[in-house]
Amino acid sequence: MSRSVSILGVTGSVGQSTIQVIEELRGQGRELPVEAVTAASRIDVLVDACRRLRPKFAAIANSQLLSTAREALAGLGVEVGAGPSALNEAGARPADWVMSAIVGAAGLEPTMAAVRRGAHVALANKECLVCAGPLFIEAAKAHGATLLPVDSEHNAIFQVLTHPERVERLTLTASGGPFRTWTIEQMAAATPAQACAHPMWSMGRKISVDSATLMNKGLELIEASYLFGFPSNSIDVIVHPQSTIHSLVHYVDGSVLAQLGTPDMRIPIAYALTWPDRAPVSTARLDLAKLAQLTFEAPDVQRFPALRLARAALDRGAATTTALSAANEIAVEAFLDGRIRFLDISSTVEAALSHLDGAEAGLLAKMPSSFDEVRAVDQAARRAARLIAGNPAAA
Repeated sequence: MSRSVSILGVTGSVGQSTIQVIEELRGQGRELPVEAVTAASRIDVLVDACRRLRPKFAAIANSQLLSTAREALAGLGVEVGAGPSALNEAGARPADWVMSAIVGAAGLEPTMAAVRRGAHVALANKECLVCAGPLFIEAAKAHGATLLPVDSEHNAIFQVLTHPERVERLTLTASGGPFRTWTIEQMAAATPAQACAHPMWSMGRKISVDSATLMNKGLELIEASYLFGFPSNSIDVIVHPQSTIHSLVHYVDGSVLAQLGTPDMRIPIAYALTWPDRAPVSTARLDLAKLAQLTFEAPDVQRFPALRLARAALDRGAATTTALSAANEIAVEAFLDGRIRFLDISSTVEAALSHLDGAEAGLLAKMPSSFDEVRAVDQAARRAARLIAGNPAAA
């Protein structure tokens, strides 16, 4: 297999796991030339990625770091760019396969650049679908792009969705996060360090907090609906602390197909990178006898209201899912900065949505018909969330 690749976002856990998979597959004799890599501000990690992958182009999102990046990458034969336009250029470069792993709404435009080329796009960025799901899916169809889900849950569905017209329901599994057994009183005092200490997965700070609130699963619910074309009432969420079953597909004959594996992002990344083939990867093999048991429980939307908010947003439409995601980014940032408490995250998001319903009547009622309209909703939600996070009592 010869397939040129780009990685949008090399500094996070998905980007680093993608590098590992590429190196391992190269060691098997597969040709995987790298066209472009990007980072937000971590020049040291960008330099390491360029030394290991030897890309043609490297972009740093922070435009003020351009000269520093050029100096650090001197001698590696890498063209260097900085700022949002450079991220977009990275997505537009002629790679066959593009990993979309930039966190947040910042990943939307670079990923769209790859979609407009008709590339194979591996989606680890949730916001592409959560913020602009219908427009994003429409653009992929129009340009002949192939969307390959990388989130373990959606990748699991993708692997076993053999007859979508014969599916009754989808079930997404959730680990429950670090606070699965905590009381509301305990969660009220939770610190960022505790929220980021995920029991099963090694992830970045933002997604770790989302997992702790269960907003991550709410965003995945929205993603699944847009990606696979199923309404909210046909998608369930169940808490599965072992993180062994990654999702389930329920068929009309009573069959339930599930994808199982160890909690290692290299598995879905390798599947997306080699699809429709499969390649050997040195991940830990699943030992069911050693695991001994698989347990399940219903999610508690009283202690974790983010899941309820996400489902309600999906039922309302694309403008509300855009606003939900944007407000959540601001609320998580405020929590990590110590400006609000853990339980304020979901209440800040809910208050921001209510604020938009009141102060900017009609904004959430209209389906965005362009990416400019998506950006307008996103920015309005961020302003509302910043206002509320600056005054937690307002939430």
